[in-house]
Amino acid sequence: MSKEITPRQQDYSQWYNDLVLKGGLADYSAVRGCMVIKPYGFTLWENMRDALDKMFKDTGHVNAYFPLFIPKSFLSKEAAHVEGFAKECAVVTHYRLMNDPNGGGVVVDPEARLEEELIVRPTSETIIWNTYKDWIQSYRDLPILVNQWANVVRWEMRTRLFLRTAEFLWQEGHTAHTTQEEAVEETVKMLNVYAQFAEEFMAMPVIKGVKTESERFAGAVDTYCIEALMQDGKALQAGTSHFLGQNFAKAFEVRFLNKENQLEYVWATSWGVSTRLVGALVMAHSDDQGLILPPKIAPLQVVIVPIYKGQEQKEQIDTKVNEIMKELKALGISVKYDDNDNARPGWKFAEYEMKGVPVRLALGARDLQNNVVEVARRDTKEKTSVSLEGIAAYVQQLLQDIQTAMFEKARAYRDEHITNADSWGEFVKILDEKGGFVFAHWDGTAETEAEIKEKTKATVRCIPIDGSGVEEGACILSGKPSKQRVLFARAY
Repeated sequence: MSKEITPRQQDYSQWYNDLVLKGGLADYSAVRGCMVIKPYGFTLWENMRDALDKMFKDTGHVNAYFPLFIPKSFLSKEAAHVEGFAKECAVVTHYRLMNDPNGGGVVVDPEARLEEELIVRPTSETIIWNTYKDWIQSYRDLPILVNQWANVVRWEMRTRLFLRTAEFLWQEGHTAHTTQEEAVEETVKMLNVYAQFAEEFMAMPVIKGVKTESERFAGAVDTYCIEALMQDGKALQAGTSHFLGQNFAKAFEVRFLNKENQLEYVWATSWGVSTRLVGALVMAHSDDQGLILPPKIAPLQVVIVPIYKGQEQKEQIDTKVNEIMKELKALGISVKYDDNDNARPGWKFAEYEMKGVPVRLALGARDLQNNVVEVARRDTKEKTSVSLEGIAAYVQQLLQDIQTAMFEKARAYRDEHITNADSWGEFVKILDEKGGFVFAHWDGTAETEAEIKEKTKATVRCIPIDGSGVEEGACILSGKPSKQRVLFARAY
């Protein structure tokens, strides 16, 4: 099976597509730019979603649902917002079809034009803040801490499975607060939730930072982000949290009576991650043999493959496997016993390697006699013979070890690919020959930022919030004074 995968070094883009398709995560659809998420891929997304959902609820948030369609006039109310999304919007103009009287099949009924066009949700700030206007009258109604799990549409012209599709799944949090301080605290809190999720569940190290004005969310005062590094040296924005100030409250006249009985505009945040995280997971960890998935969110953590000749051996192995599976499930470990006799063990080994199942157990008649089982871990491909006594506890610990090892490996790669540059020549050389994040001075102007992007295709990924880049220097391109280094990279 691995021969069907294009090697990373040969064509990284094709390698990625091969893994998504052959690993059973997704497929192309009949709708241009959209994808079908297959059951294996959707289970992976569900595991990510469930972990995040618990983290949201543990921080006081609740789920709700808002309409897919947004009146066009709503988008017109916040100028920066509509400008940011205008080119990506799908528009509904009619509400009925009819048979073509000339026999040309189904056509749009010209008499069924909508009085006001509806926008298919690219993001929900406008419709949610129009709703919050009715929910909020007093400081007693605040804060509102709402999250929505939904699909959105952004009409992308160049699409890639999971990374950039016209329709994708995501969550979007939308909160309302009495003070600026509380809203900023919420924005940073949710950024930390995303960072914790990426590192603890996805085993993917991230850098927390603030976007430049040119890169921030349309309609936001500040955009915070987590940036991850893929194995080809390109960055990927893995999540964003936006401090919206009072922009949407003013656009939709959302005000509240404070404790002094005075009217004030509400302070707002929004934050989200999407199925793009599945693509990040693939590119951060996998190899030329297939997917490598972190045990905490893998659709399947353990697979057991029997090796036998004849029904008698099969029955003996079945009995022992049923015991093992019962023990593993009692520990909350997802396990599958693949005793399908339509495929040979070697083929199964390759299939589960391709799918990135963290641990494989192979049990044969001779193993049973010796009271051992072969244990193979997907991340390092190491195999070892382990006693059947206490095998469940062994596997439980092994899954934890794999999770930790995957994170440490990805972090080591990331850290090796953060490089300081102090001149333009050095900056370009690092981007072209090494890749990764380049830590360099920038004069803070949008003009210089745009020129750097035009010359190198590298963007300011973020200004680190840990203060690690604060120092006096000179911009790598303009030579003008700079008070801190920022992280540049070519990115997805």
